Amino acid sequence: MARGNAGVGRSTKKLLRAIAPRQIAVIHHQDIDEMGAAGLIEAKVKAVVNAAPTMSGKYPVNGPLFLLNAGIPVCEIAEEYFAFFADGREVVIEENFILHQGFRIPYTLFTRERWEQLNVLAGRNLGSRLSEFIDNTLHYARKEKDFVIHPLAVPLLRTAIQGRHVVVVVRGSGYKADLRALKDYIEDYRPVLIGVDGGADALLESGYTPDLIVGDMDSISDAALLCGSEILVHAYPDGRAPGIGRIESLGLQAQCIPAPGTSEDIALLVAFEKNAELIVSLGTHTHMIDFLEKGRKGMASTMLVRMKIGSKLVDAKGVSKLYHRPVKWRSMWIVPLAGFFPLATLALIHPGFRHFFSVMWTYVKFRIWS
Repeated sequence: MARGNAGVGRSTKKLLRAIAPRQIAVIHHQDIDEMGAAGLIEAKVKAVVNAAPTMSGKYPVNGPLFLLNAGIPVCEIAEEYFAFFADGREVVIEENFILHQGFRIPYTLFTRERWEQLNVLAGRNLGSRLSEFIDNTLHYARKEKDFVIHPLAVPLLRTAIQGRHVVVVVRGSGYKADLRALKDYIEDYRPVLIGVDGGADALLESGYTPDLIVGDMDSISDAALLCGSEILVHAYPDGRAPGIGRIESLGLQAQCIPAPGTSEDIALLVAFEKNAELIVSLGTHTHMIDFLEKGRKGMASTMLVRMKIGSKLVDAKGVSKLYHRPVKWRSMWIVPLAGFFPLATLALIHPGFRHFFSVMWTYVKFRIWS
C-alpha cells in the first residue's frame, strides 16, 4: 500500500519543520485540524499513521477530509504502538498490518465513510460543546480581566509602531489566500508586519519580511528566526520562557514579555499599547472550532483583548472569500493594444521597417496620382 521512511513526532507542527517529502508521518494527533492537514499535504507525505483518534466526533473537523481528498491514506493504530516507531526507519504499510523494525502492527484505515459518520455525530454534539465552551470562557474571563484592564508592560522596541498600520499574521486557516488579497493594501500602506510564531514563515512564503516576531517559538522555522526580524518571546506569567533557549541556541537576541493568554493576544496588545493607528489581524483564531483545534476549551483572553482594542481592530480573516472581481470583457481591448505598442515602436526605430513603410507609401501615392 505504501513504503517509506518514518517521520515521527507527537506534535504535528513540530514534526512538519523536519519531515522530508515522501516520508510516512507517524503522529499522535486527535482531531486533525485544517492547518495540520494542510502542512502534511504541503510536506508531500506518502501516508499518515496516527496513534490517536483522527476524528473523535466531539466537534466538526475537516483536516481528515483534506487528507483523504489529497489521496493520502490515514492509518489509525493503538496508542501503545506509537513507541515502536523510530524516526528515519523504514515503514511498510500492507493491507492489514504495518511492518516496522520487525513488528507487525495492526491498523484501521480511516475512510471517507468514517468521516461522514463522525461528522454527523459531531453535529449532534455541537450544542453541548458550545455550552461548555461559553461557560469556560466566562469563567476564565473573570480570572483574566486584570490582564487587559491594565496596560501591558511592553519592552522598548526598535520597531516603530506609533501612528502606523500594523498587520498581525497568524498561520491560521486561509492565511495564504488572505495575504494575497491584502497585497495592494500592504504595498500602498507599508504597515508594520508582525508574525506570530509560524505567521513569520507565512509572511516569508508570501515575499514579505516580518518587522517583529512574537510567540513562544514552538512552531516557527529557524530560517524565519534568522531573517533579521526583531524577536519578542511570549513567556509564562511567572517569567518562564522555554522559547528563549531556542533563540539563544541560534545565537540570536530577544526580549521576553510575561503574560497570560495566547501569543496572538500578546501581538495585538503590543500593537495597541504602542499606539498603532490601525491593527489588521489575519489568520487569527476567532471562534470555538478554532480554539478547540488548538486544545483550548475557551477564548477568555482573546475575547477580552478584542473588547479592549475595539474599533482599532480590523479582522481580515476570510477577506479572500469576500469578493472575486469578474473579468470585464469591455476592458479587454487593452490586451491587443498592449501587444501592438512594441510593434509600433519597432517600426519607428528599425531601418528595415522604415524602408518597407516608405516603399508602401510611395506605391500608394503612385496609385492615387495615376
